Amino acid sequence: MVDLVAVTLVAGGAVLLFFGAVLSVYGVGLLGAAVGGGIAYLLGPTSLPGVGIEGSAATAAAVPVGALVGVIGTYMLLSLVISAIGFVIGGYIGMVAVAPALGETGLVVYGIGVALGVGTGVLASFLSKTTMVVVTSFVGATLVSQTITADEFVTAKENLSPEPLLFDPVTPLVLGLFALGVLSQFGLFKLSYVTGLIARLPGARRLRDRGENQQS
Repeated sequence: MVDLVAVTLVAGGAVLLFFGAVLSVYGVGLLGAAVGGGIAYLLGPTSLPGVGIEGSAATAAAVPVGALVGVIGTYMLLSLVISAIGFVIGGYIGMVAVAPALGETGLVVYGIGVALGVGTGVLASFLSKTTMVVVTSFVGATLVSQTITADEFVTAKENLSPEPLLFDPVTPLVLGLFALGVLSQFGLFKLSYVTGLIARLPGARRLRDRGENQQS
């Protein structure tokens, strides 16, 4: 039997992997919807019983609202959101990949994570498009490879802990998909018909690396 939830996650991941940044602010909105919906999925069943909504009904009510809030938030605070995304992804990679590679443990791990997160957050404010190519490729690779599945989300929700969502980001499959996504997305930006289409999409030109020519 086909697992529709798993198929949906993989399909959404594929869209992010290959087209996230090409869709410009729409890619940011999709990411915002995924983050907002995911947070609502984790917190809805524990926060809505107070208003008389419980169980699956709480989840069904919370996820669309969380997704909508995520989309609105990304559009209202686009630059801040991109920098925050850069900080989170950079900090995560710093803690789970860079620090272990350097043989560091304890509080030093958090220091490396914060330092790398701040650095990537600052870079993200100047390189919006590049940041979104990297971030959407990373998230897409995670979902397509099923490194994080619906079961992990369920476990995280039940335990109220992010631990089940943590994983090794340098596995060959994730790295391979990530590289494929980055190369594909940067390649699409070089195609004249794609750049022409993006130039006509409402709001799409807001997502650019600093110094790129603004087309009217």
